[in-house]
Amino acid sequence: MKPIWIVDDDQSIRFVLEKALLREDLPTRSFTNTREVLAALEAANDDEMQGPQVLVSDIRMPGGSGLDLLDKIKQKHPGLPVIIMTAFSDLDSAVSAFQGGAFEYLPKPFDLPRAVELIRRAVDESQREEVAEERMQATPEMLGQAPAMQDVFRAIGRLSQSNVTVLITGESGSGKELVARALHKHSPRSNGPFVAINTAAIPKDLLESELFGHERGAFTGAQTMRRGRFEQADGGTLFLDEIGDMPFDLQTRLLRVLSDGHFYRVGGHNAVKANVRVIAATHQDLEQRVKQGVFREDLFHRLNVIRLRLPALRERKEDVPSLTRHFLQQSAKQLGVEPKRISDAALSQLSAFNFPGNVRQLENICHWLTVMAPAQLIEPKDLPPEVLSNAASEAGLGTGAPLQAGVPSVTTPVETAAFEPAAGAAAAMPVSMPMVAAAPAATPMATVAAAATASWEQGLDAEAQAMLAAGQPDVWDALSRRFESHLILTALSFTRGRRIEAAQKLGIGRNTITRKIAELGLDQDDA
Repeated sequence: MKPIWIVDDDQSIRFVLEKALLREDLPTRSFTNTREVLAALEAANDDEMQGPQVLVSDIRMPGGSGLDLLDKIKQKHPGLPVIIMTAFSDLDSAVSAFQGGAFEYLPKPFDLPRAVELIRRAVDESQREEVAEERMQATPEMLGQAPAMQDVFRAIGRLSQSNVTVLITGESGSGKELVARALHKHSPRSNGPFVAINTAAIPKDLLESELFGHERGAFTGAQTMRRGRFEQADGGTLFLDEIGDMPFDLQTRLLRVLSDGHFYRVGGHNAVKANVRVIAATHQDLEQRVKQGVFREDLFHRLNVIRLRLPALRERKEDVPSLTRHFLQQSAKQLGVEPKRISDAALSQLSAFNFPGNVRQLENICHWLTVMAPAQLIEPKDLPPEVLSNAASEAGLGTGAPLQAGVPSVTTPVETAAFEPAAGAAAAMPVSMPMVAAAPAATPMATVAAAATASWEQGLDAEAQAMLAAGQPDVWDALSRRFESHLILTALSFTRGRRIEAAQKLGIGRNTITRKIAELGLDQDDA
């Protein structure tokens, strides 16, 4: 991992932070002034791994201020999280830091564990951005030859020079965020930020602060002023995913922002103006939600200026072959193995599948085939159980299909949520189902999944009762360790050992998963 750069003319501050971060296995590099940092950044341009993961800087130092340093860094390294420290806890310093794009503002003297946790958050955010950037660079924007997808492409082209609000509709997993990113990339705002938030994945009590930010002291735990997503997206695009699930009272605030571009931070009294293009998305029928009285009609009309409907994968089955080959290439590249080929018979059987999880499900199936298919050429018998089950059902052989002999128990995605962003917010993750080797051939897969769920819960009950009856004193710790171990190992298996991605899917930080692996004694050779 790249080091945390610490910039402070106070040697004691540098020493304390260095020791605290090294105890957390976070490498550091220290500087005494801004000139040294800028020179090191210039040298690091030739070797990206020598640059910082996060930069922590004092605000007032001889030879140049932290705010000047922040401004110069954001010009050349806009994605680098910068934490500004200062012993001068005044409003001007905080406002200047956040307006300059600081990740967070840390008043001195600070609580050391809190400072370390803040740096950890910045590291996680930086790594999420790196993963997202790698994915965006490695993947074409969108693929699709089907007429329905060509209509979408044409609509994106027509909207390329427009700032109009767009509403994207489509089923979960159909790629609504990819369309939103394409609209941003080909718009006049392409040089500005693209900020995404899933309004259904954030608790109602936190969503208002996430969207609009909060002032210091606005509520318990609000120790500093924080910019919301609207401010973060200033000059760019804000993508509001699953807008149909937004709480009714927040819809009123959103309508006001869309009307005049002004809003108030939580606990604030001064209006903030943000120049933001809003793109919204939902898998729900908003007209029906309006009739039910759970979605404001005026907000619906404000959002529904231009509507793009994204087709489900079953409506564009002619795209399955090209998407399959693309995802097999992508999976092989990620694993560092030779790409597998798929036979015409297997491709035909895969194309006949209805894909309830849409494009994301096909992508996960291709990941599974890259790992599990025994030969370089994928045959029909190598396809995952849900596809084989569907083929057997259509052939009149029952709704289930026996598993291959010798195939180990793994986790296979059967339904997925919409594509989610790496930039910060909590997201909806794929629903997955264990393949049960003992499942009878005529048992529906949904029944097997329900039985598996009931089985582990009953097993947990029985184990807990036995331990309690035996008077074991550490029941909580023992069962928690076993639960965490299985959960982490399953996530690592699902992501083929990639800790950052496993942590994201579990909703925890990379350092947390690393610490847990060490604490639980899990011997994983993943990076």
